Amino acid sequence: MNLLRTARNYFFYCGIEKEEYDALKKDAYVSNFEVWRVLHFLMAAGFGTLFVCSLFSELMRSNRVFYLAALVYSVSAICLFFLLKKDSLAAQLLIYLSISLFFLFGGLITRNRPEQTAVTFIVLLLITPMFMIDKPVFMAIELGAASAVFLAWMHGVKPYEVWQLDFVNVVTYTFVGIFLNIIANSIRIREFVLTRTINRQKDTDEMTGLKNKGALTREINTFLTDASADKGVLFMLDVDRFKAVNDTYGHDVGDHVIRQLGGFLGGRFTGDEIVGRFGGDEFIVFLKNTDDAGVARRTAEEIVAGASEAVTLPDPKQRISMSVGVAIYHGRERNYSELFKKADTALYRAKADPERRFRVFE
Repeated sequence: MNLLRTARNYFFYCGIEKEEYDALKKDAYVSNFEVWRVLHFLMAAGFGTLFVCSLFSELMRSNRVFYLAALVYSVSAICLFFLLKKDSLAAQLLIYLSISLFFLFGGLITRNRPEQTAVTFIVLLLITPMFMIDKPVFMAIELGAASAVFLAWMHGVKPYEVWQLDFVNVVTYTFVGIFLNIIANSIRIREFVLTRTINRQKDTDEMTGLKNKGALTREINTFLTDASADKGVLFMLDVDRFKAVNDTYGHDVGDHVIRQLGGFLGGRFTGDEIVGRFGGDEFIVFLKNTDDAGVARRTAEEIVAGASEAVTLPDPKQRISMSVGVAIYHGRERNYSELFKKADTALYRAKADPERRFRVFE
């Protein structure tokens, strides 16, 4: 059973568990995107050169239309790469289409010299899978389909003795290509796992498990510099009279309060919000893609009320209170510090408002 599970994981999830693969899939798609965007420039240059050569070479003339079509396709694909999102499924499908183009190219080269074995096609079977990080089952389907089409195509083109040799070689190297794809993908996915683990440790606040100041600043800045993102809400919150908690109960209790707050915020915001500890008793929450003042106020109220309920002190009659400063992003600020100053100003005003405990910057 363990052997079957291991084989399944390698064939479908690059050697790791499904949940872990799903968490890394976008990273793999982005890597594919960046590699193949460069490769399409090389494709355009290569097919452009072949097309020019076909104007003067009798041997290459029969493939002239293909070279021109491949050149047009490569240039069109380059344009699409600047329009598609890096982690989109459409970009991955475009890459598989380009891989199919390579195999078609290998078939045309073989057709020009039917008396020779299919060296070019076999080389592509081995090399192309090394440049794609995805579930190996998809590359197995791609290689299997390309090989089947190639053998059916060449059956009526090549001498039967040569075709028989090609049949053995193509089938053999299809399996070798699939195996190499599995090995290469498992190695590269494990590199993503290691990188993700290192980044998570670097970006995680040890006490709360939330994002730390560096991660908060980087991720919010990334959002603010995205031209397509023009809505957001930044909440800056801290514990009222936190020094008194430390002085009264000790720093161990103070640390426990911080951990409880981290647990509350982490449980309250489980979507694509950016949540973290800014430092000391200060926390940051950033909601994406909304600039609704009503949503901002309700969320601030929930934070104030929920934190008071979630955090306990040694004296059960005592409760903590929190103040929240809110800055609404309408697409004008382009860095974290501008928005942070507004939320900080609102927080300062909230501390002077003992009834609501939150203020929205105006």
